[in-house]
Amino acid sequence: MEQQPERREGRSFPERKGQKRKLEEGAAAAEDREISAATTDGGHALLSEVAAQVSVLNSAFSWQVSDRAAAKRATQVLAELAKNEDLVNVIVDGGAVPALLTHLQAPPYSDGDVAQKPFEHEVEKGSAFALGLLAIKPEYQKLIVDKGALPHLVNLLKRNKDGSCSRAVNSVIRRAADAITNLAHENSSIKTRVRLEGGIPPLVELLEFSDSKVQRAAAGALRTLAFKNDDNKNQIVECNALPTLILMLGSEDAAIHYEAVGVIGNLVHSSPNIKKEVLSAGALQPVIGLLSSCCPESQREAALLLGQFASTDSDCKVHIVQRGAVRPLIEMLQSPDVQLKEMSAFALGRLAQDAHNQAGIAHSGGLGPLLKLLDSRNGSLQHNAAFALYGLADNEDNVSDFIRVGGIQKLQDGEFIVQATKDCVSKTLKRLEEKIHGRVLRHLLYLMRISEKSIQRRVALALAHLCSPEDQRTIFIDDNGILLGSTNTKQQLDGAAALYKLANKSMALSPVDAAPPSPTQRVYLGEQYVNNATLSDVTFLVEGRTFYAHRICLLASSDAFRAMFDGGYREKDARDIEIPNIKWEVFELMMRFIYTGSVDITIEIAQDLLRAADQYLLEGLKRLCEYTIAQDITLENIGSMYDLSEAFHAMSLRQACILFILEHFDKLSSMHGQNELVQRTIPEIREYFCRALTKSTTNLQSLRL
Repeated sequence: MEQQPERREGRSFPERKGQKRKLEEGAAAAEDREISAATTDGGHALLSEVAAQVSVLNSAFSWQVSDRAAAKRATQVLAELAKNEDLVNVIVDGGAVPALLTHLQAPPYSDGDVAQKPFEHEVEKGSAFALGLLAIKPEYQKLIVDKGALPHLVNLLKRNKDGSCSRAVNSVIRRAADAITNLAHENSSIKTRVRLEGGIPPLVELLEFSDSKVQRAAAGALRTLAFKNDDNKNQIVECNALPTLILMLGSEDAAIHYEAVGVIGNLVHSSPNIKKEVLSAGALQPVIGLLSSCCPESQREAALLLGQFASTDSDCKVHIVQRGAVRPLIEMLQSPDVQLKEMSAFALGRLAQDAHNQAGIAHSGGLGPLLKLLDSRNGSLQHNAAFALYGLADNEDNVSDFIRVGGIQKLQDGEFIVQATKDCVSKTLKRLEEKIHGRVLRHLLYLMRISEKSIQRRVALALAHLCSPEDQRTIFIDDNGILLGSTNTKQQLDGAAALYKLANKSMALSPVDAAPPSPTQRVYLGEQYVNNATLSDVTFLVEGRTFYAHRICLLASSDAFRAMFDGGYREKDARDIEIPNIKWEVFELMMRFIYTGSVDITIEIAQDLLRAADQYLLEGLKRLCEYTIAQDITLENIGSMYDLSEAFHAMSLRQACILFILEHFDKLSSMHGQNELVQRTIPEIREYFCRALTKSTTNLQSLRL
C-alpha cells in the first residue's frame, strides 16, 4: 500500500537537465567576456573557433609562459562554449576531448623551463571544468572515461598532498570533484570505475578540507557515487566518512548540509546495515534539526531520510517523534513547495504506522493538513497523505478528531488519482468503522450534545455512514434518536442531514426503478398499432373522440383492464366504451405506454397521467410519472407533492419527498406553514428507516452466517 519516494543522485540543475548541481563559473570572468560573439553566431565560425582552441591545446603542452597562457585561455573558451548544451556536440566532434584530457596533468619539465611554474593548476582546472560540462550529456560520459580521464581526475583530487595550499589548488580540486560527479551521474559502470581508480578515499578525506566549496564538491561526488551502488557505499563507510558527514549536517552553510544529508540518504537507501551504523554514529538528532533549516532542499532530504530511518525499526519511529520531528514535519505539510510536502507526508506516514506515535501526530495538528493534501492533483503527494491517514486511523483516540475536522466526508468524497490511493482510503474508512463502538461511540454521542453546530453535523454524517445498523437505529430512529426522538432543533437538523446522506445512497430514485411484476405476461404490439383501426376489436370514446384499441394488448397490460374485459363488468362485451374524466392527451399517452412499454412524459402532464396510471393499475407508467414529478419538487410545493404521493400511494414519489425534506430540513422547519409538514412526515421517516435498517441488519447477519 505504501509507495516510497525515489531517491535522486542530486539536485537537478534547471539549465542542464540531469546535471547534479550548478558548476560555478571559473575565475577569469573578464577574459570570458572578451570571447568573441562570433563563436556562437554561425556554424562555420563555431567550427573554426573550436578547431583553433583544440590546435592551441595540442601545441601548447609545456611550461613556457606563452604556452601556459594560451592553454589556459583555450580551456576557458571551450568551457564557455560548453555552457550552451546545443554546442556540446560540435565541441566534441571537433576533437576537444583528447586535447582537454592532455591538460588534466602538468606538462613535463625540460632543461630550458624556468624555475617557477606559470599558471600552476590553472590549466588543469580549466580542462576539468570543460570536461565536466561536456559530461553533462550522457552519451559523452563513457567517451571521456574511456579516453583515460579518471586517473588524472583522481590525481587532481590529491593536489594538496604536496603541502601547497592556495586558491588555485582549491579550485582545481573542486573542478575535479565536479567532473567526477557529472561523469558518474546515473552511470553505474562509471561509478564502479571511479572506485577502482581509487577515487573514493581522497574524496572522503576532502570532506575535512578547510575550503567549504571543496567540502561541498567532495560530498556531491560521494553522493552520486553512493547512489544504488552497494560496493561504493561500503567503501565510503569503511573510509570512516560517517563522523565527518554527521558533523557537516550541523554546518551553517546550507550547501554543505544539503550535500551531507544527501550522501547519508543514498548510503542508507536499501542498506539496513549501513542505516544502523548511521544511527549509531549519532545522525538522528542533526537530521531532525535540518527539518527547521532555511534551505528547503535540506528540509526535503531530511524528511526523506527520516522516513527511511522509520521504515522498519519501531524503536526508531518512537525516538524520531520523541526528539521533536513531528511539529516541523507538520509545518512542512503546509509549505508551497510540493516536493517538501510530499517528503514530509512520506515521513509522517512511516511514523504513523507505530501505535505509540499515532495520537501524538493527530493531537499536534497533523490531521487537518494531511486531509487537505487529499485534494492535491499530484498522485505521489496524495498517496503519501492517504497512507499517513491510514496509520492515524488505527488509534481509537483519533477517531473523534477525524470526524471533527471533516475527515470522513473528505475520505468519502475525494477524487483519488491512482488505484493504490483508492484502496488505501477504503481501508482507512474500514478502520474507522470498526472503531465506532464502546467508548468511541459514547464520546461521539457526547459531542452530538455539546459541540457547536458544524461539529454536530459532521458527527451525525459520520455516524450515518460508519456505525452499525443496530446503532444507527438507536441513534437516529428510536425514542432517543437525534432526529425522530429529539425535540432539540439542532439535533433534528443534524440527524436530518445524516439521514439524507444515508438514504440518498440507498434509495436514489431512477426512471428505471423496477415496478412490481404483472401477474399477466405483457404483450407490446408496437407503435404502429397505437390508435390504429387495423384488427381493432374495441374503441374508446374520450372527450368525444374515438380511440381504436386491441383487447389482447389491454388484457396483458394491467389487472384493471383484465377485470374490465374478463370479468362481470358491462364493458366486457361492449364495442364502444366511454371513458369519462380524462383528457385525450393523457389517455393517448397511457395507451402509447401500454402498446410500447415506454413514453416521454413532460412535467405539465405528469400529475394527470399519474392519476390515470393509478386508476388503471399501470405500475410501470406510474413509476415514470413519479420520477418526472420528483424532479419538480421545490420548497414551495413539497406539501402538495407529499399529499399527491399519499393520495395515489406513489411510493417512489413519497421517498423522493422524504429525501427532499431531509435535505432541506432546516429551511422547511423555519418556513411558515411547512413546519407542520415536517412534523407530519417524521412517522413516515421513522417507518422507512426502521424497515431499511432492519433489512440492513438482517443482510449483515446473513453475511456473517
